Amino acid sequence: MGNANANWLALAVSLASIAASAGCAAHGCAEQAVAKCRQAAARSARPSEERIGDPRPVPRKLLSDARSRLLAFCQENDSPGATLGFVLADGRTGAVAAGKTRKTGGRAMEPTDRMFSGSIGKTYVSAVLLQLAEEGRVELDEKIAHWFGEKEWFARLPNASDITLRMLLNHTTGIPRHIMTPEMQARVRQEPQKVWRPEELIAFVLDKEPLFPVGKGWAYADTNYILVGMIIEQVTGRTYYDELTDRILRPLTLDETSPADRPDLPGLVSGYTSPDNIFSMPEEVAVNGRYAVNPQLEWTGGGLIGTARDLARWAWLLYGRHVLADTSIVQLLEGVPTDETSGTSYGLGVFIRNGDLGLTLGHAGWVPGYVSQMTYYADHGVAVAVQVNNDVGMSRGALRGLLDSVAGDLIRQHTAP
Repeated sequence: MGNANANWLALAVSLASIAASAGCAAHGCAEQAVAKCRQAAARSARPSEERIGDPRPVPRKLLSDARSRLLAFCQENDSPGATLGFVLADGRTGAVAAGKTRKTGGRAMEPTDRMFSGSIGKTYVSAVLLQLAEEGRVELDEKIAHWFGEKEWFARLPNASDITLRMLLNHTTGIPRHIMTPEMQARVRQEPQKVWRPEELIAFVLDKEPLFPVGKGWAYADTNYILVGMIIEQVTGRTYYDELTDRILRPLTLDETSPADRPDLPGLVSGYTSPDNIFSMPEEVAVNGRYAVNPQLEWTGGGLIGTARDLARWAWLLYGRHVLADTSIVQLLEGVPTDETSGTSYGLGVFIRNGDLGLTLGHAGWVPGYVSQMTYYADHGVAVAVQVNNDVGMSRGALRGLLDSVAGDLIRQHTAP
């Protein structure tokens, strides 16, 4: 079943890319792509529910090798500790930990220890939004003026009148990143425990020059997803976190994941950042589960705390077609280039790459003191995720290399029954 899913996903990426480059209408292209994908996959069924989270233990050698890789990573990158989770093609899960929870005086890191997942939270936002689209409650190519046109601030938003919901999700709006404005950084330093309203976050980019004409470039900005969160709440009449819990976290039993909506968060281990960080936080950003800045400011730009095991399960469920309809998967994987030389594209809250292990789908995340990354290896039906309680000198390339090496071990040593 893993190979059938991999073939379907590879074809979905290919057809979505062709549709995007041809410039045809999104909904029509998606429908055509889905029809072709279903034929090519010979109408392969989704895995049955009993295969999700297969309770059988994974071989001990897989766990031992993964822990060895993780320990070497911590030593090479001078990180106090890290956790790693994975899911095999048959749904069996494993999790390991290495290092310590603190540089001095900490205990051994455990797989159940929790950290911020940063921008990986965008993958959940996108999934909630796509479910609303499946229900006919939103249209991806509707201009956001439909929801915000009567707001006093809307005309001051860069490129306001031309932005669609899809453009928010794939970062082609040209809106600057509010978190990187000197004004917001100064405000957080002044009021580190402030509770932010979404409109207050958006205010930092009002009257700014757009980075490029709408749809004519790509620039990553949490601001786009703050606007998506506002639309979700307007459409549903409920909080984003309530929608996320009822649609995704609870039904998929992602019990180790929860909103990062307050400074005190049970299970949060200490994290370490640079002394010259943007918010003037202490190098040890969390002590006894309390974060130095109210993480509520991240909201739908990320906004979650959890474990590497839950991140790996989420990647396996989302990209393995257990969360969204086939039509939505095609929309999800319709990528736009992020860099002319990188070969990486960005769909609706997902980075899409081709590497040594084939097609990979996933996302990275950063919050001062913590870095995370999750990757689904679509050609093999394997998902791997890592969380590290240190962001100093931590490159995405190093994280990607760790996940690729662990995934390679899993793929070589394990044959799904």
